[in-house]
Amino acid sequence: MRTGQSLFRGGGIVLLHLLVLAALIVGTQAADWWVFAGVYPVAAIGVGVAMHRYFAHQAFRTSRLFQFALALMASLSFGNAVHFAGKHTLHHRHSDTPRDVHTPLQGWWQCWLGSLIDCGHSEDEIRREARRYFELPELVWLYRHGSIPALVLCALLFAIGGFSMMAIGGCLPSVLLLHQSSAVNYFCHCRGSRAFATRDQSRNHPVVALLTYGEGWHNNHHRFPRSARAGMRWWELDLFYGVICLLEALGLIWDVQRIDKHRLQAAGVGTIGTKYQQGV
Repeated sequence: MRTGQSLFRGGGIVLLHLLVLAALIVGTQAADWWVFAGVYPVAAIGVGVAMHRYFAHQAFRTSRLFQFALALMASLSFGNAVHFAGKHTLHHRHSDTPRDVHTPLQGWWQCWLGSLIDCGHSEDEIRREARRYFELPELVWLYRHGSIPALVLCALLFAIGGFSMMAIGGCLPSVLLLHQSSAVNYFCHCRGSRAFATRDQSRNHPVVALLTYGEGWHNNHHRFPRSARAGMRWWELDLFYGVICLLEALGLIWDVQRIDKHRLQAAGVGTIGTKYQQGV
């Protein structure tokens, strides 16, 4: 990635944190937190359901219109659904190898923040892996101008409620989701337990799963990456899967990818005494 792009991304991450910190120091209003309560869940669904389970893994199908709505939801936290789809495909292909740009083997900084500043892949690589989305002009526009929806949101919140509403309602969701995603990348590749034998070091981490609405059941996900459900056992809470079921019931999505119990049993789920290996 070009140095200018890295500086832009790194500066943007620093600025988001500083704006939130400044608002907390100066003081906030109740209305700021009500806006946060409305924006954050939508942005979180944009990251976990839209960017990850749909754009990267095609865990369900939907209409072109709702697909664009999902991409916009991802953009609310300065996410780029098409870029993420390409980058994440490469992550799964090279998971926990020297070519994996955010494995913990690259060190804490690179895993947590460095790969967000410089993803380590060329634009040609990203476009090749996400080529199915480049046939749609609306997604190409979002790929090229991915920050605009979040900037528009921040501008509107500033106009309505001033600096604190912009920082808490518009910036804080992005900051939290950044660290939630990085927690999955780091802890779920070096801490936790392994329900399935995979070629990488992916782990299930109950605390991370709780804090990321199901994304922390990461070993499950790496064993069945197209599954709409990451929490495979009844006690593995997966709120994002609940959102997917709701969208399916509303008719907004269909062909939801699910793993039946026979495939789970064949893969080793439930055989905790033998194949369930504890991580470090």
